[in-house]
Amino acid sequence: MVPPFRPRLAVLFLMFGSALVLAQSPGETALAQLILDIGKQRLAGHPLALPEGVDPRYSKRLEDVSERRFAEEARTLAGFDDRLKAIDRATLGPALKTDAEILFRQLRDRQAELRFRAFETPLGSREGFHFEISALPDKYNFDQVAEFDEYIAKLQSFREHAAQNIALLRAGLKSGRTLPKDVLGGYDEPVAALIVDNVDDVKESLLYRPLINVPAAFPTADRERILRDGTAALRDSVMPGLRDFLAFLRAEYLPGARATLGVSALPDGEAFYRHRILMHTTLPLSPREVHETGEREVARIRAEMEQVIRRAGFKGTFAEFIRFLQDDPRFTVDTEEKYLQAVALAAKRMDGALPRIFSLLPRTPYGIRPMPERIAIRQSAGYYDSGDAEGTRAGFVNINTSDIRARPLYVAESLAFHEGVPGHHFQIMRTRENTALSDFRRRLGITVFVEGWGLYAERLGREVGFFQDPYNDFGRLTYEIWRAVRLVVDSGVHALGWTRAQAIAYMAENTGFKIGPSTAEVDRHITEAGQGLAYTFGMIKILDLRKRAEERLGPKFDLKAFHEAVLGNGALPLDLLDLEVTAWIETTAKAGQQK
Repeated sequence: MVPPFRPRLAVLFLMFGSALVLAQSPGETALAQLILDIGKQRLAGHPLALPEGVDPRYSKRLEDVSERRFAEEARTLAGFDDRLKAIDRATLGPALKTDAEILFRQLRDRQAELRFRAFETPLGSREGFHFEISALPDKYNFDQVAEFDEYIAKLQSFREHAAQNIALLRAGLKSGRTLPKDVLGGYDEPVAALIVDNVDDVKESLLYRPLINVPAAFPTADRERILRDGTAALRDSVMPGLRDFLAFLRAEYLPGARATLGVSALPDGEAFYRHRILMHTTLPLSPREVHETGEREVARIRAEMEQVIRRAGFKGTFAEFIRFLQDDPRFTVDTEEKYLQAVALAAKRMDGALPRIFSLLPRTPYGIRPMPERIAIRQSAGYYDSGDAEGTRAGFVNINTSDIRARPLYVAESLAFHEGVPGHHFQIMRTRENTALSDFRRRLGITVFVEGWGLYAERLGREVGFFQDPYNDFGRLTYEIWRAVRLVVDSGVHALGWTRAQAIAYMAENTGFKIGPSTAEVDRHITEAGQGLAYTFGMIKILDLRKRAEERLGPKFDLKAFHEAVLGNGALPLDLLDLEVTAWIETTAKAGQQK
């Protein structure tokens, strides 16, 4: 979401890049107004219309995902695109040129998603409106009446939202754009688990829990209304919507899903996959180039892993070492709490080391918590929920503790560093708190930058004393090869004819993951084509820039200053990041020559 900028005294002042820019030229004024209009459009979103007679307090309804909405969105984006193309970028300053280019790519990518009708597959192995409704209580603090009103509005509109999703999925069945049948085994089970047995007693639903603890400080009329309308919404909208979806899944979608696996089998599938590669990596790569890069990275990391195995004094093969790690009880725990403690200890130790490698730290605190059980079985090892830069909400590292015996302790450090600090929490909250950047730049979430930084952050542990133990170092390499394997698996499945079993076997063989986590990983990349490519390509670019800086600057190289050059402009596409850091390298080199 891009919040709108506010005009003042008929002159638009825009906070772009690192400087306050007075919009004076026609191009600057036009870009300012365009971003203002896009911000308004994104802020408004596409909520379902409020039915006649419904309390206006319940206006913040779920998203409209009808065919009509997507057609309207396509027309709106085309208009924005025309306006952007009409701006003479030669009249813009450097910061504004960067923002114009990022905006151009955002519009291009979203228009491509609509053109390829990706909305006909609104589900994934870990994504979908049924997952979103189950996670809805986690989005609110429930300490204000307005939050309960918004929550109830979402519940009230769920059945209509579900019906629209079902219509999209039916269109996908007709056009051939469905999830592969291979990944849909048991897909109906999480949906069935959300449905209460007694439709008249919705108090059994996890979605009812916020209604149990409505603050006593609320006015009596509001407390009674919240309980009454929330209960009715669960009974009359959520439960019927879930039942409708479950019946559709079992009767139509699961039997009718396509027998093919990769997106290349979809209509215009080859072009769609190339689009996804570009969208997620910001690089114009072919599937073959992606595959070969992945194979090179896997070979490099495997060689490093072999060296660590020797350092550990183990005499057997790679496969035997993996079995040893899986079987030895010292590398696993038997409770969720013990695993969370291991991750938390690694994160806290890294907190103390951050000033050695960074000149500016985020103010926002973060916590560590278990991933909700209802989604953990289909999730990866962890994910990050961002905090609020104003201090109203901490960031959270969410750790997957399902099948706890399959979660090795030797990856706890890498997991903590990637999701917490110096990874996602550090980078995202540094950007959100950076008032020298515009709202537009502060809220950008360019995947290849964000995930590339997260993977680079894991490696930084070596520079501040972590991974001295060969098993933990092997864990670090396990996580690095895990991301490299994604390049091979993603391109193999979506462009090179790989089977699901082939991908799972390759994942398990090279990462040491057990079959359960390997299967979840592969299914994620089958259903989210291209997303997994971002990690390794982003890390490769940051490492390349660092190597160039070290070689160019020699003894003048300052790691803290390099990190500031990478992070200081927020998330960027890789080619624009290259330009920014290269400029910093040359400026620093010239300054050193003048002394």
